Amino acid sequence: MHAFSEESAEVLYTNTDITSLTESDMEYLKERARQSPRQRCRLCTHVTPSSSLHEMLIVHAKGSYIRPHKHANKVESHHIIEGLATAVVFDDAGGVLQTINLGPHSSGHSFYYRMPADQFHTLIIMSDWFIFHETTTGPFDRSKTIFAPWSPDESDHQGIDKFLTCLI
Repeated sequence: MHAFSEESAEVLYTNTDITSLTESDMEYLKERARQSPRQRCRLCTHVTPSSSLHEMLIVHAKGSYIRPHKHANKVESHHIIEGLATAVVFDDAGGVLQTINLGPHSSGHSFYYRMPADQFHTLIIMSDWFIFHETTTGPFDRSKTIFAPWSPDESDHQGIDKFLTCLI
């Protein structure tokens, strides 16, 4: 049995002070992502959204669209556990500044990256599953996540396909 509580279909929290995860836990998170409308799941290992340090294990299925966004005054870092993705970093007008091929240590790709505050970015999932550990500062404030105005909304499936085709 998994010691997780559900905040939403996509967001879980651990119920223990000390968190350790197994392959069985990863499979459970993949299944949760598979069943999620946005094909993703996040396991928060911090206590509450108001915690000063946020650590999350994030699972994305291939085809999951992460709308380009930036975090006001927040740095984030990713350590890749499983799968392949490309991080795309944009300027404020939507021009591509950098792409970073990501994968676990054994893949030969970058297995860690740190995104500065106030920088538009997205992930393009290249494998069936992409799992990473994200660390950022809290507390969580949804209003501090700023979506790129030049990027398609999650409901615009044709726009998403066109947008991603131009990036790949």
